[in-house]
Amino acid sequence: MPENSSPVEVVSDPVGRVVGGRAEVRDDEWGEVSAVIRLDERFGTEAIAGLDSFSHVEIVYHFDRVPEDKVQTGARHPRGNTDWPLVGIFAQRGKNRPNRLGVSRCRLVRVDGRDIHVEGLDAVDGTPVLDIKPYMSEFGPRGETTQPEWATEIMRQYY
Repeated sequence: MPENSSPVEVVSDPVGRVVGGRAEVRDDEWGEVSAVIRLDERFGTEAIAGLDSFSHVEIVYHFDRVPEDKVQTGARHPRGNTDWPLVGIFAQRGKNRPNRLGVSRCRLVRVDGRDIHVEGLDAVDGTPVLDIKPYMSEFGPRGETTQPEWATEIMRQYY
C-alpha cells in the first residue's frame, strides 16, 4: 500500500446462500456432494438468465464458521500435517484465511427459478455466497501448471 493511502473497507453482501449438501465442515470427498445456491430475494431470475448454458460455475463464498481468532496469517503445515512443509497461508487453500474467502469451481446441474443446483461445491449448508460466475475455459490457466507433491497428495481425496 502506498505510504499516503489508508486502508479501504470492503463490504460485501451475500447474493445467496448454500442450501443442503453437507451440514458439517470436512476436508475431503466433496465430489459427489449436491447442494443448491439459493439467490437472495432481491434478485429475480433475470440475474441468472443464460447461466444454464454453462457446464460449470465458479462460486465465491465466505467461510463464516471460522472465528476471527482462528484466522492465520503466517506459515503453517497444511492440515497440521508435519510431514508437509511449512507454507504461507497464501500458498495454500485452507479456510482460516485472512478474509475467510473460498472459491470453488463446481458442476452446474440445473437452474430452477432462483435455485442453482450444483455438484462438488465445497461449502456447507448455510454458507453465504458472495458471487456466482460462469466458468469459461479461457479463464483457466494458460500453459502448463505445476504444484508441489504435498498439494497433489492433499487433493487425492478432496473430490
